[in-house]
Amino acid sequence: MVSGCSNDSGGEADGESQSKGDKTLTVLVEGGSPAYQVATETKDEFKEETGYEVKIEAVPYTGVYDKLKAEVASRAGAFDVATIDILWFPALSSGLLPLDDVVTDDVQDDLFNGLVSGGTYNDTTYGMPVWTNAKNLIYRKDLFNDEANKEAFKEEYGYELQPPKDWEQYRDVAKFFTKDNDGDGQVDQYGTTVFGANNGDSVASWLDHAAQAGADPLVVGDDGEVLVNNEPYVEALELLTTMLNEDQSVPKGALEMASAETAELFWSGKSAMMLAWGHFYVPSNDPEKSEVAGKVGSAPMIAGDAGIGAVPGPWYQVVPKSTKNPEMAKKYIEFLYEKNELYMETLGVAARKSVFEEYGKKEGYEHLAPLQETLSAEQTQNRPKIKEWQQIESEALIPAVQYALSGEKTPQEALDWAAEVIKGILPPQ
Repeated sequence: MVSGCSNDSGGEADGESQSKGDKTLTVLVEGGSPAYQVATETKDEFKEETGYEVKIEAVPYTGVYDKLKAEVASRAGAFDVATIDILWFPALSSGLLPLDDVVTDDVQDDLFNGLVSGGTYNDTTYGMPVWTNAKNLIYRKDLFNDEANKEAFKEEYGYELQPPKDWEQYRDVAKFFTKDNDGDGQVDQYGTTVFGANNGDSVASWLDHAAQAGADPLVVGDDGEVLVNNEPYVEALELLTTMLNEDQSVPKGALEMASAETAELFWSGKSAMMLAWGHFYVPSNDPEKSEVAGKVGSAPMIAGDAGIGAVPGPWYQVVPKSTKNPEMAKKYIEFLYEKNELYMETLGVAARKSVFEEYGKKEGYEHLAPLQETLSAEQTQNRPKIKEWQQIESEALIPAVQYALSGEKTPQEALDWAAEVIKGILPPQ
């Protein structure tokens, strides 16, 4: 893997001369995303400060990766800055400019654990974090505060009803709140949900619990050893299959559920809890989107035997090596770093600890303190930085989760199968 440092000085000199007559920066973002909204909102101010016009190219999620991958291969100079998912660094880093001079010690001091390392590959920093996120517990305050519920729960389980802090409490509370409220013989309120849809969200959800059970690192060891059929991963998948098939405290259609479906169930009042990306708290309390607005609280992610753990989902700004104006591209990244609060106002999360702390004092941002606790937990960790990750996720891990949830295989059998598939994907050691 190219380190990203060779021949940069000559490229930058050429870029500076080429850019003298072209005072435009082209930024690549996901359409409709916070990155798009913030770029649009700030482009006039950036032009006033620098004289450079910001041209925004907005494409679907996968289009960002595809276009940047093509840019890395062609070095056409089509983009100066892009906002990318953490998962893409291994595949793209050879075509990105190092940003060690931008992500300074002062910047790093204001970022959460793992954010800088998430944008680093082969000991070189290529990404400036713009926001981070993780799953938190989001719950119905009115149900938890109801005196009749409190009394009934304590009588059945022997302890006080509260937002669950660990796996055992989570199962208990989910079972308690799974009810047929209208007496028609059908469950109309579930305790929570299990993610089993055919996408990476289901894998991240399962890995949250694997981290809580002690998995570290995730999926593949530093020596290349495949870890997914080890005890923490099996225990995590057993938790999900037990809640689905034994407790029946989640909807039966788990293979069709992930974040969007879970949120809709919760917002319609049909679920008492959800383990959801932290930013879902804000729309949960928006009466235009949620029938339970004003009744919603947030707590840190639940803990397993190893404590609280989650898989974060940060995004980063990067500069392609092929940019015609690397210095102005870096200036743009620094400009938006100083406006990191705009991502908070747009999405409900940001990258800087200082922004979390400032907004955590404001009404409507009560999710930030619990989210900060989750992000700072020792077992919270990134997915492995390997080029094969997306293939591993799609060909081994998503099917394994679905095999177990459907009952086609036991969790151990599903993960033994996945381990063999992963060994076939990874290069020989």
